[in-house]
Amino acid sequence: MTIDAFKLYGTHLVDPPPVRLRAGKLEADLANGNLRTIRYDGTEVLRAISYLVRDRDWGTYSPDIADLRIEQSDDRFEVAYLARCEGPDDTKLIIDVRIVGSPDRLDFEAEAIAPTGFETNRCGFCILHPIVIVAGSPATVEHVDGQIVATRFPDVIEPWQPFKEMRAITHAVMPGVQAECRMEGDTFEMEDQRNWSDASYKTYVRPLALRWPYQIAANQPVRQKTSLVIRDISGSTRHPSGVSGGAIKLELGGRTGTMPDIGVIITPEEADASLSAKSVLSEIAPQELLFHFDPGAGHDVEALRRFAAIAAAHRGRSMLEIALPSRSSPSSEAAEIARQMRLAEFRPDAIMISPSVDRQSTPPGSKWPDCPPLDEVYAAAHAAFPGIRIGGGMLSYFTELNRKRVPDGQLDFVSHCTNPIVHAADDLSVMQTLEALPFITRSVRAIYGDKPYRIGPSTIPMRQNPYGSRTMDNPAGGRIPMANRDPRHNARFGQAFALGYAIRVLGADLECLTLSALSGPFGLIAGSGEPTEQGGRRPLFDTVRTLCQLAGATWRECVSSSPSEVLSFVARDATGARLYIVNLTSEERKVDCGACGPTGKDSSGDLLLAPLAVAVLPLEHDALAD
Repeated sequence: MTIDAFKLYGTHLVDPPPVRLRAGKLEADLANGNLRTIRYDGTEVLRAISYLVRDRDWGTYSPDIADLRIEQSDDRFEVAYLARCEGPDDTKLIIDVRIVGSPDRLDFEAEAIAPTGFETNRCGFCILHPIVIVAGSPATVEHVDGQIVATRFPDVIEPWQPFKEMRAITHAVMPGVQAECRMEGDTFEMEDQRNWSDASYKTYVRPLALRWPYQIAANQPVRQKTSLVIRDISGSTRHPSGVSGGAIKLELGGRTGTMPDIGVIITPEEADASLSAKSVLSEIAPQELLFHFDPGAGHDVEALRRFAAIAAAHRGRSMLEIALPSRSSPSSEAAEIARQMRLAEFRPDAIMISPSVDRQSTPPGSKWPDCPPLDEVYAAAHAAFPGIRIGGGMLSYFTELNRKRVPDGQLDFVSHCTNPIVHAADDLSVMQTLEALPFITRSVRAIYGDKPYRIGPSTIPMRQNPYGSRTMDNPAGGRIPMANRDPRHNARFGQAFALGYAIRVLGADLECLTLSALSGPFGLIAGSGEPTEQGGRRPLFDTVRTLCQLAGATWRECVSSSPSEVLSFVARDATGARLYIVNLTSEERKVDCGACGPTGKDSSGDLLLAPLAVAVLPLEHDALAD
């Protein structure tokens, strides 16, 4: 099946297919000079080994690769190339890379040299362990001083580095097979990347407690090496299970629940466009409008008046998200916002309040910026906004909520966002972040119990960068980490990602989930100067409208034999029960959904699902009544 790339990704640019490297049972995909999806006997051992260079805002360089050489035989592969990064002020970094693989070993070596010196926050290897099956499992860590410690990968998400001063880490891939990852050339440590919704544990070079950015001295080579060693005493060949006749199998699971309410975010910058599209808003009918208000960004009573006009045209609830400046006392600042709300005749149903400074990340080894005690902030909110539900948490991501646990005694709900392009922005990495969402929601529940819980706004483009001074501009519509615009939001990729997101958080018993704005770069309809015709509906529109219609309905899980490719669930509302399926891949997938009892299959009993497509099938019987 051939589909226009623009319809799938919002851009005619596509991620080039990786080069499959093989040596016996060991396989890896070479993409942009780095290794992805490293497998042994069909099982993923490492998600990636990458040599990365970060700028002072933690943006990732996309180096130019030259002199690429790939040699393969049955039991060996070898890759070599030169990579060049162009930094500010005409600085350059040149990296000489060599990768060698054999049936039981993989070596990735790199030597970097800067002819004129080079500023960076990080330069070197990042090694990613997958999270599915690995989370909570045993591991052995060798430290730089030679000490060897038996431990486990974190299960509940660890806010700080679980392992420091690392030289090697070993874990079981499958019964009888162990994998040792050894790092040379610097001191490494691990962070739990599920904090950022990455589906990995990341072992990276140079401890964060050291100063950054730092300078690579001119003409002084920086050498590093990562080795993966496989020890196989199993003597057997594993055969992948779960796929019958090439079809991905769906089966009804035992978990059930209630679909969350759906929110849509509206900023002062998009308020006029949102008001002009009030008929579209009525058609979507979200249960809640989430209004963003930041006095530090110049938002004032005029923004609140626009919010009041939009809220008056909306049949559902409204919530005001406040970034409290915290330049004076919380009580005086909250009182001033309350005064402006009265002038604007705007009274939301709920308020989510958080100090503006808490939107910025405080990495390990750093001091959290000065901030009023959160108890004082929440008390000030209750005093200034009597009779309105008060929520707290973070306006940024789960990372910050995990690292700065908010006192929830005065809160009616907790909230945070996620973003899938913090560390990587290729198609595979973005979709893989969905795997981390159940770990995030389970970790929130471990901290806050049954406190009402909200997520969002969570979109592919990044609205605010907690890790640097800015989000990244993306005028060419590329796949850029930390970008404030992303072309895939406009296309079927964004639609598939959003439905996959909603499915992955079903078990969290969310009060409200927000996955988009109404207009603008995060919106359901396009604004001026965008590839889609102004006011045109993005594919994401249909998914959000469907989720709004399902709010309050009963859902039942469907277990997929390949959840990284296809996700699904069953929902029943007043019109009946239906099976909702989404293909998360760029290839057509055959789905065996016969066990769920839908209509609309082909003569073989399978469903052919187009790339990044969503299917909704009525059920022949009520699966929720089984």
